[in-house]
Amino acid sequence: MSVQSEIERKLSQGLNPAYLEVENESDGHNVPAGSESHFKVTVAADAFEGQRLLARHRKVNALLMDELQSTVHALALHTFTPAEWSARGGRVKESPPCMG
Repeated sequence: MSVQSEIERKLSQGLNPAYLEVENESDGHNVPAGSESHFKVTVAADAFEGQRLLARHRKVNALLMDELQSTVHALALHTFTPAEWSARGGRVKESPPCMG
């Protein structure tokens, strides 16, 4: 199973999200072709209701602990409640280009 698929599976099971997108951004970094080391996660879930940003990120990091300790080098997190996601029009900013 790919790293991306495993991230999607764990977040789907752990958060039951209303919206989930996992993007492999490794190709924009100085890594070998086909790498799965840099990801952008956008997730909207009721599980984030009443939580501050740090608590949301900790929840995601706990679900992905194995990947973060092994294959994943960078993880950009965009965490919302379904209402917050809807209010944003279902959009997040593009990731900036890699600086190194």
